[in-house]
Amino acid sequence: MATGLRFFTERSDAGEPLLDADNGEELMHVQPAVAVVLANHPPESPGTLYISTKQVIWLSDTERTKGYAVDFYSVSLHAVSRDPEAYTSPCIYTQIDTGDEDADESESSDSESNETLDLSKITEMRLVPSDPNQLDALFEVFSECAELNPEPVEEEEEEHNWVFSADQTGLEMGLDEDDPEWDSSQTTIGHVNGNSDLAHSVLELQINDQRFEDAEEMESNNSNGGRQ
Repeated sequence: MATGLRFFTERSDAGEPLLDADNGEELMHVQPAVAVVLANHPPESPGTLYISTKQVIWLSDTERTKGYAVDFYSVSLHAVSRDPEAYTSPCIYTQIDTGDEDADESESSDSESNETLDLSKITEMRLVPSDPNQLDALFEVFSECAELNPEPVEEEEEEHNWVFSADQTGLEMGLDEDDPEWDSSQTTIGHVNGNSDLAHSVLELQINDQRFEDAEEMESNNSNGGRQ
């Protein structure tokens, strides 16, 4: 589930971020001298970028209480940007899923001060290393960790199964497996979660087709018998 960007202040005595080691989170990469740019706001003073197996964390080098983090589940896109028309400095550009369809990524930096920054509205983040030669390495780590966090399957999607056996549908319709019209080798497509009208219709069509084929066979036999 996307949660968007959030404030992060949990540091060790050494100033490093406290990770969720109990749940297997591991630190993958540390990049010093990285500025962060949130939406259209001015760049933050340089800090240190930490990339773990679960999230991206930026911590200010000058203010111990300032930091931001975003789970990889919420990073919908990341890319290397070197186009000066897109941004003045080469950077890692990311788009952030806030879970809020009304979030405005083009909010003006003049509308809010840093003290009242609403992170729930931030849908873009740029990470600007002082050494642009580090961009490709950062991108590779980003991609590797993103692959460790695939988008979770929605529970509703898990509950829907669109393919099921004709045995299931036939029993729902009250057919006996010994009925000559019943062909358990058939496979029916339908909605198994609470609405099997489509399955019934397809199965009825199959049964009617079988009856039609039987009638044609009988008619053909009678015709052939009459000619002998």
